[in-house]
Amino acid sequence: MEKAVLRKSVISQMNELTKSQHARMSSAILEKLIEDPDFQESTTIGVTISRWPEVDTIPLIETCWRLGKKVAAPKCFAKERTMDFRLFDRLEQLEMVYMDLQEPIEAQTEAVGPESLDLLIVPGVVFTESGYRIGFGGGYYDRYLSGFGGNTRSLAFELQLAGELPVESHDIPVDGIITEKRTIDSKAVRT
Repeated sequence: MEKAVLRKSVISQMNELTKSQHARMSSAILEKLIEDPDFQESTTIGVTISRWPEVDTIPLIETCWRLGKKVAAPKCFAKERTMDFRLFDRLEQLEMVYMDLQEPIEAQTEAVGPESLDLLIVPGVVFTESGYRIGFGGGYYDRYLSGFGGNTRSLAFELQLAGELPVESHDIPVDGIITEKRTIDSKAVRT
């Protein structure tokens, strides 16, 4: 099945979740992430500000702050289809940009390079257990991951997992996927 059809199908299934199901499943995913040794050892975490129907990342961000961790969110540059991550310590340092995405306000936040991120939470729509993903179609994360050497995880509802996906040469898999039901070591699945 082609990427656009898979993306649309899974987003449709995600949109069928009730608010209470979504909140309960997002919370279960966050609990599993907090138990992850790579999360526990990280001091700076890169994470996208989620929007419906993605796994809710606002509780993750607030948990990171409570635990004394630094949080960086991506600022996208549409013309070049690139992004950089910027540290922020208050939700008020975010602004709504195109497609209802929230990003850091440049004047109020500090850019950090990929070497400063201990753990990167990589968004996506459809995933295989081996860590390959279909994103939202912009290619921003594929480009960023090509220069990123740190640990990666994706947060996904179990319904976002697929048996296989079309994989292209530029696709870079994540190290692990955390769902409401389990934690998948994608690196181990690939070996």
